[in-house]
Amino acid sequence: MGLLIRNVQLDGDTTDVLIEGNRFKAIGCNLEASAEQVVEGQGMAILPTFVNMHTHAAMTLMRGYADDLDLHDWLENHIWPLEAKLGEEDIYHGTRLACLEMIKSGTTCFNDMYWHFHGTARAVEEMGLRAVLSSVFIDFSDASKAAEQRELTERLFGEAKQYSDRIGFALGPHAIYTVSKQSLKWAHQFAGENQLPVHIHLSETQKEVDDCLALYGLRPVQWLEKIGFLGSNVLAAHVVHVTDEEIGILARNNVNVVHNPVSNMKLAAGRFPFRKMQAKGVAMSLGTDGCSSNNNLDMMEEMKIAALQAKLLHDDPTVLPARAAFEMATVNGATALGLDCGKIAEGKLADCMLVDLSNHRLAPGYRLIDDIVYSADRSCVDTVICDGRILMQDGHVDGEEAIVAEARKYTRAIHE
Repeated sequence: MGLLIRNVQLDGDTTDVLIEGNRFKAIGCNLEASAEQVVEGQGMAILPTFVNMHTHAAMTLMRGYADDLDLHDWLENHIWPLEAKLGEEDIYHGTRLACLEMIKSGTTCFNDMYWHFHGTARAVEEMGLRAVLSSVFIDFSDASKAAEQRELTERLFGEAKQYSDRIGFALGPHAIYTVSKQSLKWAHQFAGENQLPVHIHLSETQKEVDDCLALYGLRPVQWLEKIGFLGSNVLAAHVVHVTDEEIGILARNNVNVVHNPVSNMKLAAGRFPFRKMQAKGVAMSLGTDGCSSNNNLDMMEEMKIAALQAKLLHDDPTVLPARAAFEMATVNGATALGLDCGKIAEGKLADCMLVDLSNHRLAPGYRLIDDIVYSADRSCVDTVICDGRILMQDGHVDGEEAIVAEARKYTRAIHE
């Protein structure tokens, strides 16, 4: 099956883009090619789609549920009790809503950590996105719970192979304060043996740091290095409470850090040391976190706030310019996940979006990437393509009304 996009703007030039299968086959002017589908791209620009590097997708069902609370109060007294009520079918519906929201705002891949793996995977499969999925691993240093979680992870790893290659598997130890040392070491070993990513929350709060110092005499990053956990397959979310030494440790171990500016700000979690991370060469990408702590999955908003926050905190308007923010939201995440996407180029996976250059937010149009980062919103996204397949055209996703209607039922169900 072929898809031809005609007369679209790429880096300021008008060109044609041919997709065959799930990859960009040819890019050039006036391509002499036939295709089963032809999209007229006149008045549009083609861009790589976003990679959301830290989500809890099904938490769309908790959007607005427990706002304006301290992180540990929010998590322990509100979120965890509610999550205990949710089953696989609930997670399926919540993830479908998340997928819809991401498609509408130009995201085609996300790195997720949540309960009920198959509910999430079914939704991703049906909606046509890419995702790297991990089931949450929490044992609270209980040996029997740890054994149960190891068995579940091993089983899910095998069962995940039933899905398409758009769905990857990762280990998901929640955090150092919810997972024992033995389980963290096991996760590191299992991931290494099976060449898997490890997705973890790290140094998100001062309490996490203080508790780690009290228990081990080391800060979280120092302790994880000591037990041999860190490596290039580690995807560490938040990472706001770190010293210069710890940043050096992250760089030395090639850890991939995921910045979540909106969630960090909403929960007053801390200040992300972007400039120090950059100076040490730490690999950085962007994530939204879940909808209970953001409250959306919009990577356009995340890019803008990341850039503005960095400028404010460093008192320097040149820090984190638009192009760097855009790359954190696209190719940096793809690279961290080992995916051959994030750029519009021949041979790359065909994940892209067409943005409507007639949209008022993109006028007068000096620099497109600057406009996408600082001005655009989801109304600018006309068409979204993932793995060579159109997921949204003319701003509409098939079945979106039913997905939203199903999610609305939870405002009543959650309180029963």
